[in-house]
Amino acid sequence: MPRAAQTSFSQTLSALLAEVYPETDTDVLASHVVETFWPDGTHRRKRARKPGNNLWSEQDAVLITYGNSLIDGKHKPLDLLYDFLSSRLRGVVNGVHILPFFPFTSDDGFAVTDYRAVNPQLGDWADINRIGARFHLMSDLVLNHVSSQGNWFNAYRQGLAPYDSYFFEASPEDDLSDVVRPRTTPLLQEVETANGPRHVWCTFSHDQIDLDFRNPQVLLEFLDIIRLHIDNGVRILRLDAVAFLWKQVGTPSIHLPQTHAIVRLLRLLCDYTVEPVVLLTETNVPKAENLSYFGRRNEAHAVYNFPLPPLILHAMMAGTARYLNRWQAGMPPAQLGCAYLNFTASHDGIGMRPAEGVLPEVEKQKMIDTVRAAGGLVSMRALPDGGEAPYELNTTFYEALAATFKGADDNHFDRFLASQTIVMSLEGIPAFYIHSLLATPNDHEQVAHRGMNRAINRHRWDYPTLLERLADPETPQARVLKAMSDRLRLRSKQSAFHPNATQFTLAVDERVFGVWRQSLDRHQSIFALHNVSDETVVLKSSAINLIEDEHWVDILSGDVIGDIESDLQLAPYQCRWITNRTG
Repeated sequence: MPRAAQTSFSQTLSALLAEVYPETDTDVLASHVVETFWPDGTHRRKRARKPGNNLWSEQDAVLITYGNSLIDGKHKPLDLLYDFLSSRLRGVVNGVHILPFFPFTSDDGFAVTDYRAVNPQLGDWADINRIGARFHLMSDLVLNHVSSQGNWFNAYRQGLAPYDSYFFEASPEDDLSDVVRPRTTPLLQEVETANGPRHVWCTFSHDQIDLDFRNPQVLLEFLDIIRLHIDNGVRILRLDAVAFLWKQVGTPSIHLPQTHAIVRLLRLLCDYTVEPVVLLTETNVPKAENLSYFGRRNEAHAVYNFPLPPLILHAMMAGTARYLNRWQAGMPPAQLGCAYLNFTASHDGIGMRPAEGVLPEVEKQKMIDTVRAAGGLVSMRALPDGGEAPYELNTTFYEALAATFKGADDNHFDRFLASQTIVMSLEGIPAFYIHSLLATPNDHEQVAHRGMNRAINRHRWDYPTLLERLADPETPQARVLKAMSDRLRLRSKQSAFHPNATQFTLAVDERVFGVWRQSLDRHQSIFALHNVSDETVVLKSSAINLIEDEHWVDILSGDVIGDIESDLQLAPYQCRWITNRTG
């Protein structure tokens, strides 16, 4: 290995470790990091992978799903997922995020008991490998906390090394008033240990005990787990709840400098992996905090575009893109080597924190009222002053758009399709929750059965029943899957939809959300227009700056735009992709 590259890697690694662990011998720790991440039989690149636009393309789209979103009582759920992906989604998506597929005790997988095993109720590593061989595979690195009933925490309670120092302890006498919380449950939980009673930190629930990354052994443990995942075909690492990673009494314990340093360390390691590994941070927080995880092109490769779900939902409900347009116009393009992950729905609810400072309180309350009227739910979070605030809306996105602020109407399908088309049009990589692709209704039965609001959006389809519904072209499931599949296949052929292609927000009409996309080589332009209202909107073609002497066509409808001075009509909830060339 060239000495310059060796020195650069070693110096950067040591500097990052010194930032996180200033009282540790960083040279020794650095050697442990390298030995853990690149054990015998593996090796790293000679030079770091440079930031660029080649880790993704317009062909990329991701399915988000649980390993058991499809069941039939006979086959392994991962077998059914593989069948669904192979038979229904080839050429539609090329990536799949399988939500935590490990043994767990609660929170649908996010209270992990064993990071090195596949939940036997889903399948095994061979099933994961098979999916990873045909699709870009994303796994969850649930690195903030573990199950209270797992081996690590049981060993901690027994005082067994090294686990006796794996978990973050605090005292009820500590000043914890500034701690940012996504839940309303008590932060500390008293537990009996071999060393007497201890109070352990629980950011999310009392079954999810926070790890103490002040102990470098915890970092090494997760580096070993990451290597296992990479060796089993994982190419996208989702850093779950990473913002809460580092705790410090007397602070908000969110986004602390050590957290960012650990993300930079992981990015450094990924930049030197032979395998192309992408880091994705999951930080459901307001815009500036979320974007901070790009760092200076040295932290996450990709971040969730968390403001999109509430802002798109609001636009479709209100019939105006005023706030969505204003927010998008102020969004910076992703830095070189970085990308947004765009979505409207996930396994969680529609987060309301990212809408802070963007949507007025009265508008947010209208959304809450409309979702509740359609059968949805609202979850709250605790505030430092002891109060509560809406944290997320719990509903499937399809069901949430059954009505607007005006009430229910006959535009449900078109309104939903328009909302998803916006995600396809924007700078970044589009991701779609399986229940959006399948127009899944709210599952109130599971909410009652499990006593958890989020269960409303985590339906498990009986696979034979689902296939019957998909075979009937009149069902919502068949209509939505076909329409979205058609648009995603078309999108994948347009170079102007590369995740880093130029984007400019168009100010044409408050009822229209529009962006201009231009391919990296500037050969293709697409004017993506989305009518978010139930009214017909007429625009002048000249308003979107169509270049003269070019042949412009709407590739969604096939309409030819013959005269750049002519009127351009958008029916209620109609979308147009107007381009000067296809592909």
